[in-house]
Amino acid sequence: MAFTSELDQITRAAAGDPSAAAWLVDRYSPGIIGLATRMLGDRMEAEDVTQETFLRAWKALPGWEPRAKFSTWLHRVALNLCYDHLRKRREALPGDLPDMADPALTPPEQLAQAERVRAIEAAIAALPERQAAALTLCALQGHSQAEAADIMETSVEALESLLARARRSLRAVLTERSVA
Repeated sequence: MAFTSELDQITRAAAGDPSAAAWLVDRYSPGIIGLATRMLGDRMEAEDVTQETFLRAWKALPGWEPRAKFSTWLHRVALNLCYDHLRKRREALPGDLPDMADPALTPPEQLAQAERVRAIEAAIAALPERQAAALTLCALQGHSQAEAADIMETSVEALESLLARARRSLRAVLTERSVA
């Protein structure tokens, strides 16, 4: 198969080509589901957001103009959907967070690690949405600050400020918990 550019795939998907649409889903769904999982803390909800992100993308593709990278635009759609989900459940307390313990650890070590993971996840979830998004995009998903700023539709300087405030808040909360 000859190499086709991303723009060619987008154009073909906009015209209804299922193989081009599948190519875009294969390429971008891992990043979208990773972002949504980290923002929402719930894999099933993240899968719903991922599906809705691609549904919205397919509807918008015929009129899409490449002013920004497709991946940036797609992450922005996903982030907005995550914000919507977070706003809807703001009144409710977050449910059980998934355990992420290393199975090679002893049971007491697994318990301690799971407690640390829950504390970090709870501290991130307690951050203001934009701080949590900035931290998730840069520290957990590996986006550059410029990419994250584009996704969040803000300047790099504003993103750096969000990251600094998020890190300070996390440090304070986690230090307070370790002292208590």
